Amino acid sequence: MLHGKRIVVVMPAYNAEKTFLQTYEEIPREFVDEVVLVDDCSQDRTVDLARKMGVHTVVHPYNRGYGGNQKTCYREACALGADVVVMVHPDYQYSPRLITAMADMIVSGHFDACLGSRIIGDGALKGGMPLYKYVANRVLTFVQNLCLGTKLSEFHTGFRAFSRELLEDLPLEENSDDFVFDNEMLAQIQYFGYRIGEISCPTRYFDDASSISFTRSVRYGIGVLMTTFKFLLARWKIMSVPVFSKSGKKLMLEESS
Repeated sequence: MLHGKRIVVVMPAYNAEKTFLQTYEEIPREFVDEVVLVDDCSQDRTVDLARKMGVHTVVHPYNRGYGGNQKTCYREACALGADVVVMVHPDYQYSPRLITAMADMIVSGHFDACLGSRIIGDGALKGGMPLYKYVANRVLTFVQNLCLGTKLSEFHTGFRAFSRELLEDLPLEENSDDFVFDNEMLAQIQYFGYRIGEISCPTRYFDDASSISFTRSVRYGIGVLMTTFKFLLARWKIMSVPVFSKSGKKLMLEESS
């Protein structure tokens, strides 16, 4: 608990055997009430390790994709009574020790979402982020800040915290099951008027940390631009877009896994 609020950490996992324990051991359990790992049909021992550590583990019978994994994460966390949900990847790329700080941004009542930014400060390139990813990050973030009316340092971090109310209200089931889910979610948060805060987060790039290929990065970049275009169409009332519709399908209306 943190100031009387229940904190649940969710970990969307795929072949995270080599880094899961390192990540898990740095989670501040004195404040975190529950840890949930959702395994997306891994081919290694991720599930065995998680269960051995007593982690609440959900296993997909087939690979649903990164976005599909997150949908299960948030449904499961809310079913466990979460007031605040913090997503941290089990690949040890982000620092779990910042979970408390991120959750406190939500619990304080100042923000509805918090992002662990790799760009604030000088940690991204020093942490080993490939130059092409850094440049793409900066370009896409500039475009989206301009079009969405935001002032975020980046839209592409995988270290995030959300209030329960936000997760229940957004039409997240309309989002992609692929990597662009992350970006669609941030665009939704801005579209529906929720408040986003950021903290600086060091990052690590190494062989065992998960990373998408150049080809998938290009596909993700195109998805980001399409999300921005849909946002503008919805805001200008040119057409109805399910991702930005209050009547869109919400995750919490689904039965918990």
